[in-house]
This record gives sequence, structure tokens and C-alpha cells, in this order.
Amino acid sequence: MAKARTAFVCSECGGQVARWQGQCPQCQAWNTLVETAITAAPATGGRFAALAGETSRLRPLSTLQPREEPRQPTGLDEFDRVLGGGLVAGGVVLIGGDPGIGKSTLLLQALSHLSGAHKVVYVSGEESGEQVALRAHRLQLPPSELQMLAEINLERILQTLRDARPRVAVIDSIQTVYSETLQSAPGSVAQVRECAAQLTRFAKQSGTSLILVGHVTKDGTLAGPRVLEHIVDTVLYFEGDTHSSFRLIRAFKNRFGAVNELGVFAMTERGLRGVSNPSAIFLSQHAQQVAGSCVLITQEGTRPLLVEIQALVDSAQSPNPRRLSVGLEPTRLAMLLAVMHRHAGVVCYDQDVFVNAVGGVKITEPAADLAILFAIVSSLRDRPLRQGLAVFGEVGLAGEIRPAPRGQERLREAAKLGFDTAIIPRANAPRQAIEGLNVIAVDRVEEALERMREQA
Repeated sequence: MAKARTAFVCSECGGQVARWQGQCPQCQAWNTLVETAITAAPATGGRFAALAGETSRLRPLSTLQPREEPRQPTGLDEFDRVLGGGLVAGGVVLIGGDPGIGKSTLLLQALSHLSGAHKVVYVSGEESGEQVALRAHRLQLPPSELQMLAEINLERILQTLRDARPRVAVIDSIQTVYSETLQSAPGSVAQVRECAAQLTRFAKQSGTSLILVGHVTKDGTLAGPRVLEHIVDTVLYFEGDTHSSFRLIRAFKNRFGAVNELGVFAMTERGLRGVSNPSAIFLSQHAQQVAGSCVLITQEGTRPLLVEIQALVDSAQSPNPRRLSVGLEPTRLAMLLAVMHRHAGVVCYDQDVFVNAVGGVKITEPAADLAILFAIVSSLRDRPLRQGLAVFGEVGLAGEIRPAPRGQERLREAAKLGFDTAIIPRANAPRQAIEGLNVIAVDRVEEALERMREQA
């Protein structure tokens, strides 16, 4: 029998210490040590042995030949886009999101499509086989050879996967799986780390594409140790309001594709359906021109998107004016107001300022600065911007307009959607004219606002 002991395990990095401390000595995080019962595994000598093969000896990097990993399409174009083209043999994908947002629905649809040509296994630790079958019936999925296993014991799951040798396997969810070598409860730091490591090792050895479903905390981050995200190859997050029909999947880590890639889905009675033109859902349809609205050309991974930025500027009713942004970086709003005051003479110190990105999308790139300023000035002066105007550009503290990456792709996307004018940084000005698009290049904030007044 393995001897049980008690240790304090960090919920961020998974480090262990014998006594409780306020700060984790490994990752320096505060108040993350949790008392956990741990059983030492028997010394078998092979549980974490190195993978056999050519990788066990030193070789010069110059002699290694790069190899493009073949992709397995899932049948959902938007899901394949986020994955980088499809699933990779031996790759491990971790997908997280709020409860009820559609993680299990999306994976069931993908496995139903893949089961027509490959052996696939769905391991459910939260639902019985009958409940999964009921969801498949509700989604009207065609009859398939999808193999179902309702189990939470790691050793039994691994043995089943070794016997079945599936092409793709889904574990729903990793927080419900436990190993007999540990005495801690399922979902604890030690269990999640151990189970994820063993499943990842199986995927690398067998070539099975493995998808892990992860719970999230109230802050929206994946529950469990931070090392969980380091173990896997791809980390995907579901975004969007459960009260809205649109769902967004964003790649925060991808060893086989672009990071920050975005997939857009619409929730229907028959499950999630990809949105071919996502810019349409991020642009409001106004019956007439309204003040405080500006169209931003943003870039999400390899995809250019047009998103409407809305601003509302109103007289402050308290000594401390409010600064609130939804879907945009909240810390940049106060900085942009200061830059606009200093370099363009636009005063908002006695005004409440609210900024919102339409459609529930979250924009983190600084190229949204210029669109935010235009929307604020338009609302402050109650002067709508002309239809057909789109902008992008980063604003510096010195008042300069900095370039944004992939400017040509942004402009072509705007022209394709019918926009006829774009105000952009001078460094992003195209060398050749884009048909149907009048490009106005600017260097400074005051120059940009002057060009905006001409377009109002």
C-alpha cells in the first residue's frame, strides 16, 4: 500500500510544500496553497519514462528536417480555423468556457462528423450515455459509429483508449477524472495535473488527437493548476453571453497554428453553426446616422474584422466622472482621453465616458485607439460620422499615430464590405491604390481629428 501524506499544493503552478505559507515559493503567487492528501505512487520505474526513439539522443538542429503536420478537418470550418486547419495526430487541445455555453455541443457535432471515416471516442464524466444520446437526438445528428464511455477513473479510461486505438478522443471534463494513485478528490490540483500528464503522454505515444474540456473559475480562467495550460498544445476559450445566440472561440495558445485566432458561431436549434461573414454581426444596422459610432478594422489572428465602436459622452453627475469600457481595454480609455486633451484640445474632464464594442467581441489590440477617439469626439459634439468610413491606428502618448500589423489585409476587407473611406496611420498607407477605397493617411492625433471633421 502506498503511504498517504498531507502537503500544501499551489493552485497556480502545482508546486508542493510541507507547511502552509502565504506565498508560493515556486511561482510567488499569494494565498494559493491548498492542503491536499497525496499518496506516493509505487516506484514502477516506467510511469514517466522518456519516449523511446530518435528524440533521446543529441542531434544538431541543422540536420533536422522541418515537417508540416497533416491536419484532420472536424467538419466545422470555424472550429478548424481556430485549430489552425484541423486536428493534429498526437495533439492535445484544451477547451474551456462558462457552463452551458456550448462546449459539449460543439464537440459532439465534430465527433459525429469524424465518426463517418475514423474511430472516435467520447468519454463523459459528467453525463451518462443516455444523456449524451438525448442531446444528439435533440441536435438531429445523423446516426454514427461514435463510441461512448461514461467513466471518471483514469486507469480504466487509458486502458479503454489503448484497446480501442481511436483517431480522436474527447475527455469531458478533465476536472472529473481521478487517478487511483492519488487519494485527493477529483478536480484537485494534484488530480488534474496527474490525469492531464498521463492523458497527454498517451496521446503523444499513440498518435490519438485528444481534446480535454476544462472548467473555468468565476474570473473566466481555466480551473486547476497553471501547468495544465503548459502541458497541452492548444488552449481554446469560449466567449460570448449565454443570453446571446452568438459564440466566439479564441485560441490563446496554439503550437500548430496562429495565436488569437477567432471562430464565430451562431447557436441554433440544431447546434452551433459557423458564421461565414462575422463582420455583419459586429456592425449595427442604424436606420439613420447616429453620433458616437465609428467602425474599426481590427485583426483577430489571420482574420480581419469590422467592428462598430460606440461611445456615449454625457455630463457628469458626480465630482468623479465615470470611465467605463465594455469589450475594450479599460486602462487605455483614461490614457486616450488625456492624449486627446493634451494634443488636440478636446476636454472631457467633466464628462462621463462610456465605450462599447458591438456584438460582445473583446478587442485587446491597441489599433482600436483611433476608432475610440473618433467615437468619443462624435458623441461629445453630437455629430455623426459619414457612412462608409472605417479607421484603425494606435495612439501614442506623444500624440503620434502608430501603424498596425497587416494593414493591407484590413483595407481590402473594408473595401470588400463596401466602405469607401479609411483613415489610417501613414506608415500603413498602401503603395498601390485599392479600388473603391479612398485612403487618408495621418501622422498625429490633431491631424486625424481634423480629417474626421471633414468626414462628419
